Amino acid sequence: MLRDELRPVRLQLELLKPEIVLQEYHIASTIVFYGSARIPEPGTAYARAATAHSEREHAVAARLAEKSHYYVEARRLAERISSIVQPVPDERNFVVTSGGGPSIMEAANRGAADAGAPSIGLNIVLEHEQAPNMFVTPGLSFQFHYFAIRKMHFLMRARALCVFPGGFGTLDELFEVLTLIQTRKIKPVPVLLFGEAFWRRIVNFEALAEEGVIAFDDLSLFRFVETADEAWAYLAQELDLRLPVPQDQPV
Repeated sequence: MLRDELRPVRLQLELLKPEIVLQEYHIASTIVFYGSARIPEPGTAYARAATAHSEREHAVAARLAEKSHYYVEARRLAERISSIVQPVPDERNFVVTSGGGPSIMEAANRGAADAGAPSIGLNIVLEHEQAPNMFVTPGLSFQFHYFAIRKMHFLMRARALCVFPGGFGTLDELFEVLTLIQTRKIKPVPVLLFGEAFWRRIVNFEALAEEGVIAFDDLSLFRFVETADEAWAYLAQELDLRLPVPQDQPV
């Protein structure tokens, strides 16, 4: 199976196996969380900053600690999404999906676990990382060798994407989905970018439009948000998501 000539077979199997499992779990749609593997929960982040050895290490750790509130926001949003009233009996819709790794990915799966709901982890096999986080539903934890097939599975059922600060991998995932929407290869879905200051510092979207290499209309393909509450309000309206009515509250 490892011969070069059998690569097409490996690609096919990597696409097919998760698809079969997701169908068996009756998963009809997902909400995808993208984000850095280097932004842990606040306690861990600030502890690392406090124990950094060099001035440079401390500066980097401090900046990551400043972004650790996104772990909390990702967890809160995933918990709320996972608590919705399912719109179709015998189907699972809007299932939280992450890359299955640590940090922001862990926060998403953890939020779903807080709600007692299943969540998906699409893990990538790398030389030095990453093991699936402990909050992914065991039967929905998948290991991928090919980034391309993994990214296909992220989008095949996606109804929205929540993109937190991240590095090359997050940027790759973000720009792929924006390109697919721009070129009408997939239907438009909400793309929420958490942390406007971060994204405007990392990517000058307006400059791309001003230089003529994207259309000004393309700037409407995504939306900046700061908190789980803001993201939830938008997604609930766009996707008609509803939370259960509390038992002590009249219908």
